[in-house]
Amino acid sequence: MSASTDPVTHEPDQPREGDEPPEEDAAPPARSRLRRTAVGIAVLVVLALVATITFTVVTARRPLPDHSSTEQVPGLSGEVTVQRDAQGVPHVYAGTAEDLFAAQGYLHAQDRFFEMDYRRHVTAGRLAELVGDVPAAIDADKVIRTFGWREVAEEEWNLVSPESRSYLQAYAQGVNAYLADRAPEDLAVEYTVLGATVDVADPDPWDPVDSLAWLKAMAWDLRGNYDTELDRAKAYSTLEDVDLVDEIFPTFADGGNTPILTEEDLEPVDARTVARTSTELPWGTSALDAAIESATTALESVPVLVGRGDGAGSNSWAVSGDLTATGAPILANDPHLSLAAPGLWSQVSLHCDQVDDSCPFDVSGFSFAGFPGVIIGHNADLAWGLTNMNADVTDFFVERVRNDTWLRDADAEEWVDMETRTETIRVNGGTPVELRVRSTDHGPVVSDVLDVGAVVGAPTETGTVFGEYAVSLAWTALEPGRTADAVFAMASASDADEIAAAAELFDVPAQNIVFATTDGHIGYQAPGKVPQRRDVEGPVPSDGTWPRPGWDPRFDWQGYVDPAEMPRALDPEEGFVVAANQAVLPDGVGPELSQDWDQGFRSERIRTLLTEQVSAGRPFTVADMNDLQVDDWSPFAAVLVPVLLEMEIEDSYDAAGQELLAGWDYRTGADSAAAAYFNAVWRNLLSATFWDDLPADALPSGGSRWLVVVRDMLERPDDPFWDDRSTLNVVETRDEILTRALVTARHDLTVELSKDPGDWSWGALHELSLQHPVLGGPDVPGLVRDYVNPHPVQMPGGSSIVNATGWDASTGSFAVTTGPSMRMVVDLGDLDASTWVTVTGTSGHPASPHYDDQLSSWAAGDTFTWPFTRDAVEEDAEDTATLVP
Repeated sequence: MSASTDPVTHEPDQPREGDEPPEEDAAPPARSRLRRTAVGIAVLVVLALVATITFTVVTARRPLPDHSSTEQVPGLSGEVTVQRDAQGVPHVYAGTAEDLFAAQGYLHAQDRFFEMDYRRHVTAGRLAELVGDVPAAIDADKVIRTFGWREVAEEEWNLVSPESRSYLQAYAQGVNAYLADRAPEDLAVEYTVLGATVDVADPDPWDPVDSLAWLKAMAWDLRGNYDTELDRAKAYSTLEDVDLVDEIFPTFADGGNTPILTEEDLEPVDARTVARTSTELPWGTSALDAAIESATTALESVPVLVGRGDGAGSNSWAVSGDLTATGAPILANDPHLSLAAPGLWSQVSLHCDQVDDSCPFDVSGFSFAGFPGVIIGHNADLAWGLTNMNADVTDFFVERVRNDTWLRDADAEEWVDMETRTETIRVNGGTPVELRVRSTDHGPVVSDVLDVGAVVGAPTETGTVFGEYAVSLAWTALEPGRTADAVFAMASASDADEIAAAAELFDVPAQNIVFATTDGHIGYQAPGKVPQRRDVEGPVPSDGTWPRPGWDPRFDWQGYVDPAEMPRALDPEEGFVVAANQAVLPDGVGPELSQDWDQGFRSERIRTLLTEQVSAGRPFTVADMNDLQVDDWSPFAAVLVPVLLEMEIEDSYDAAGQELLAGWDYRTGADSAAAAYFNAVWRNLLSATFWDDLPADALPSGGSRWLVVVRDMLERPDDPFWDDRSTLNVVETRDEILTRALVTARHDLTVELSKDPGDWSWGALHELSLQHPVLGGPDVPGLVRDYVNPHPVQMPGGSSIVNATGWDASTGSFAVTTGPSMRMVVDLGDLDASTWVTVTGTSGHPASPHYDDQLSSWAAGDTFTWPFTRDAVEEDAEDTATLVP
């Protein structure tokens, strides 16, 4: 069905900031930087300065909205008040829920419409329509059209409740009210820049389904063990030994850390055991290699919109009021996701003038531009945080295909027709691309998406009788669900039962929900649609950790875990609950959710610090929680440094780095020389140990799994992985590799930083360089790129550290790839005493002072006050706008 909303007539524009050149003291920081760079230099540079000022004042500032005027918004039933604080966060007050969400749509479009438009083009497989004949955009469109995100979202429109549909329609109406009568260049500077190379038409009206499709992007980036399943198969392609693969993919139990809930929280069930009959896979190695290559290519073609990588996790915990200074619970949450400019989150408060059944919202927190409501935050009764549960919700099926048929049952020789459709990808300024999509019962055939002839054309060992190989993807998010209903239900929930009811609707992505209430309770709830898999004897486990044969129906999904069986807890005896992507339950307890968890070093550190403070008898405060969120102690160093100090390095120059480790407290502050050296050692240790054994696209990222692998290998000095297979007739041992890593790290930092170790600092290596998703890349003119990308900031922390500023060791770079996309701490005893911060700011306009005004505070670990009650909001308000019908 079409849920399009007609453009809403907009009254003549009120005067807006940017209609006239601003006063000099109103220039944003970016403009000041550009001007300081150019002053007093040659005539050529002065001309560049003039161009810069013209770009900044005339072009970049043109879309800036007025945050303190009266605006007419057709469709409102009454007056809406919007008060903004010093960070530009809007606090919205309305008489009806529909007016509340219409206002939110208007404000999102006002501050961040290009971000919304970019996201909806991505999620509909229409990115090439926006950015033109860009191969990466066309590849992304092919993959997403194959997945059919937009089609699933359209089905969801008929599935969500009438109330949710009314909220989504109201939101779209508000967006379209802002779009009406505004040219693209009045909406965002990005359209002006894109207009230099492609035709930029007026944006389409916002459709409620555009909002639902955004949920598919969130589910995709937080999909669980997709990457790990691929990595196992990639590792097997070179190791050719399932036992060796198992060694570098240890279970959560191997890590020895504590799950979210204990056995006492659920009745125990028998642990799963899956027999392994051989170490040969049911398909040829070459065919598997090609299949995995195709799936990997498809994965990497989808733009990152939420988060990806080893550091994409999150921390969340709640502490009972019995342990706090106020006597009320405190809840903390900081999702670790991919970081970009503008940041993912849009802070907002949404208040019904009178809270009742017809208008139940009195909520504040973090929203997504493009979707109504609040995703994470608190209302007057309850606060909730989300972390990725890592439930296994995807499986690859290696299929046998003949033309447009696939083998559903090899024993019965049952060949059935595939579902097929043709998609047309329109390319701005280019030739349309035709895409033929095929699907089996398991899901879309992803090996058809790109040029992967090695998969489709590879004959099997039995010739054409069993056809050719292809790869399909089963994923829970490709079935329509009611996650939109869950978002609104959580925003108005007040107790554990209402959170459980909301969780039953929260199909994808599967997220840990930690919550606390103003009446004194804390708890945990696992939501999500999680597949059930049958135990099948075979060469590898049938638990979803490896690709599975599509021609054997025993490997098909057997339904989903009953929502009533999903783990939950209320007021645990120890007085706190911690969810940081570790296993939800011990092995053999409760439903089978996944085998691929974070190894739990962040969660264990949080638990340790909480337990120490409880033992000391010191009540917790909001400040304590803020400090804990930026803890930068390294579990990697705690494991490795004692062994590294045992290595003997004869040359005093080479040993200068090692000397930094003696007496180091394992903290990874931005100014730490020891942290810089240690992380260089870790990077080099991983490359010296594993790069000769694994394919180039499966090298160690350096996250929590690799710490468990190396920690266990330290007890096996002759483990075959220590040997460098590239050195002929030599078999290296543990100590040789450790010493090599120490020495090469000293030499590397001499080149990268300084000959004097005293000049080294972790932050000089570990920088965060935020990039605009469309205009921030190297192919964009430097003037524009420098303007839309905030200045790099030096960061503490690292992978599997509580302050989780992740980096990828396989790239050779220490640059921050993921991190806390926001931080919040909620005091359930005094909601106005809560704190929050995002990585950039509330605005998506690079010329706005709120584009990146929170970045330096975020990087330093500071937060801002978070007013909630009307009096506190009014006291902090710096701008007030009124929206009228």
